[in-house]
Amino acid sequence: MTDLSNRKWYTGMLTQEDWWAVWLGLGFFFISLLNIWGIDLVGWVTYPTKWVFHVPEGGKGAISHAFYALGKKYSLTAKGFYSKLGWWSVIWTYVIFGIATTIGAICMKWDIKRFVAGWTIIYFLTIATWFVGHHAFFAATKVNWHKYGLNFALSLGGGASFILALIVGLIIGNFFKGFANYLSEAAKPEWYIKTAIVYLGAKLGYLPIKLSGFSQKLGKVATKLTFELFIAGAAATVVAYMIFWPGIYVIARKIFKLPRKTAAVLGSGISICGVSAAVATGGAVRARPVVSIMVSALVVVWAVIELIILPGFFTHIWPGTKDPLVAGAAMGMSVKTDGADAAAGELLDIFLRNKVQVETNGQVVWPEGIITASAVMTKIWIDVFIGIWAFILAMVWVYKVERRPGEYVPPSEVWHRFPKFVIGYFVAWLVLLAIFFGPGHKGAPEGMALLKSVKAGVVPVEKGMRKLFFMLTFMSLGIITDFRKLKECQFGKMVWVYFVGLFLFIIPVAIIVAYIFHHGMQLPNIAQYVQ
Repeated sequence: MTDLSNRKWYTGMLTQEDWWAVWLGLGFFFISLLNIWGIDLVGWVTYPTKWVFHVPEGGKGAISHAFYALGKKYSLTAKGFYSKLGWWSVIWTYVIFGIATTIGAICMKWDIKRFVAGWTIIYFLTIATWFVGHHAFFAATKVNWHKYGLNFALSLGGGASFILALIVGLIIGNFFKGFANYLSEAAKPEWYIKTAIVYLGAKLGYLPIKLSGFSQKLGKVATKLTFELFIAGAAATVVAYMIFWPGIYVIARKIFKLPRKTAAVLGSGISICGVSAAVATGGAVRARPVVSIMVSALVVVWAVIELIILPGFFTHIWPGTKDPLVAGAAMGMSVKTDGADAAAGELLDIFLRNKVQVETNGQVVWPEGIITASAVMTKIWIDVFIGIWAFILAMVWVYKVERRPGEYVPPSEVWHRFPKFVIGYFVAWLVLLAIFFGPGHKGAPEGMALLKSVKAGVVPVEKGMRKLFFMLTFMSLGIITDFRKLKECQFGKMVWVYFVGLFLFIIPVAIIVAYIFHHGMQLPNIAQYVQ
């Protein structure tokens, strides 16, 4: 362990997924801000709209309409050259992000041929499911059925695309193992979701700017709410974590009689941040490598199960639309990988917004992204504990449990285990808040013009790029998930520790803690502005 002290503070900046999530996220975010000077370099991002198989006004048929829907651009950014891209925006998005991700893959020393091939296949599979999931039968809410000539629709919103992507990925991962292995070099859900979370920071910062376009009061309400989520998320995470880890450790040791090191790795894997925490803790306590590998596999499989179950549970059973931010925060504390947590939060956001809109016949409309943010905010604080807890456990094992005199645990380990994508998330959020609280906040004409320019650039990032990377996460998560691993005998008691710990301990405690810190937080109603 002594060689760890030789690492510099900048070690890994060009070789780690965490850092490349920052570079991809903040790189395109800052490029989007060039709109302030009238330079639009992000208007090429593709994004599907709801569609049906009928001839659009001025269209030429169903096939024409399909391409129209797939290449439909935001009216805000599809100006000039970009407005004529149409479905070519799919190709532009593939090429530009393909180049960016390949540069990252080169720096991280991956197999480039396999990565490029895998990226190409995963990207176009993702685009196809994204498009299919936006058919009005899946996506149109009840208040809009008539617009598409429908008498019934599933009203899943954009969530249908996420579910379809996960299903396609799971089919590949469980029934086409050779193909899944071939795609594995590019199926990187942790990288994609961490990049999406940086874009989510832009989403949070953009909300006050967006709502201030409706009214200055709404902009201030959104700003206040995001800061409340920041504080409440931190408080809830600290309280929950002080209960989670010792609880799981005791369950593993006392009930299932697992060895001390195995119980420590399971405690971190189930209670903190899944794979990252399991690997960090395994290294800190010097557990056998196979222990971290088995716990990591369990984390991924159970995270997918939670992703399938929890959004529907929190939407239709409890708390539903009564306390949406309690549901989001509980989700963030329950799902144990960044990919599945943020994905589940995104599904919950869509489900709850659609549900309240249907229940109130369109009289209540919540802004997109805040429920997702409530899930991600608690998860981010949990992620921050990885480095701190790995450092603490390393010291406990070196100096107390195994008493290894002469070994030294450098404090820099906290920094090296700190989730770097969190930096990108907060930078994007705070930069946009700083712009919002500039001249535009006072309503001066020049300030409002500034906000309008910023809005034109940020929308493709916080919506198009964020949703694309969420979709890539769902597809990749399915591809790398093998449910047959649950049957492997070597998991033994670990499967039951995870089941009991998750459903009988973690989730109930998460709901209680989320309720204590998030109960009563109200989402702004923007119904009158979106009619």
